[in-house]
Amino acid sequence: MTGSAPEFSPQAPIRVFLLDDHEVVRRGVQELLEAEPDIVVAGDAGTAAQALARGPAVRPDVAILDVRLPDGDGVSVCRELRSRMPELACLMLTSFEDDDALLDAIMAGAAGYVLKRIHGSDLVGAVRTVARGGSLLDPATTARLLSSIRTEEDEAGSDDALGALSPREKDILGLIGEGLTNRQIGKRLYLSEKTVKNHISRMLAKLGVERRVQAAMLAAQAGVRTPVAGERPR
Repeated sequence: MTGSAPEFSPQAPIRVFLLDDHEVVRRGVQELLEAEPDIVVAGDAGTAAQALARGPAVRPDVAILDVRLPDGDGVSVCRELRSRMPELACLMLTSFEDDDALLDAIMAGAAGYVLKRIHGSDLVGAVRTVARGGSLLDPATTARLLSSIRTEEDEAGSDDALGALSPREKDILGLIGEGLTNRQIGKRLYLSEKTVKNHISRMLAKLGVERRVQAAMLAAQAGVRTPVAGERPR
């Protein structure tokens, strides 16, 4: 790999995967994108489950993901798809301005975050930007949000909270800090996905936070050790 940005053309178009629970929105976005000679919609889905089943099969360059879904959220789908396809660029699409959702998207590795009121030409431009390795996440906004989370955790007395965690919970916290999904954590620690979910619920309660991204910030600040692949649970 040379590290240069990929080149796309009508002969080698940008392959896009769409996830939105409203069929009218999906069809509208598809028509908009496919009017461009260098973009093709390779697949679509209306639920998170469908996206995880169909997305990897079509090998998209860009996934446009609705943030709010009937069976989950686009940020979790972004995290899972990128765990399977690290080169995938995820563009989060939402009707709402939401700092929490934006921060979650940043931590999940999304390349961009746009509102549904975006002009069609701007959405096309956004797809091309992230497909070529660019970002639509404003650095100043990202820094502000991360700084806000750090301040909240400092005020919460994170060291005392971390001391209350069991060794298993600390393992899971470290893996959350790496951006792993519950399924990936389960495989790493030889646990069922349900067991991981239960551990995370108890861990968040002990830490006094409500969201995974806040726990991830704590893990990064404290340098929580991550169990290596193949290491048997303690």
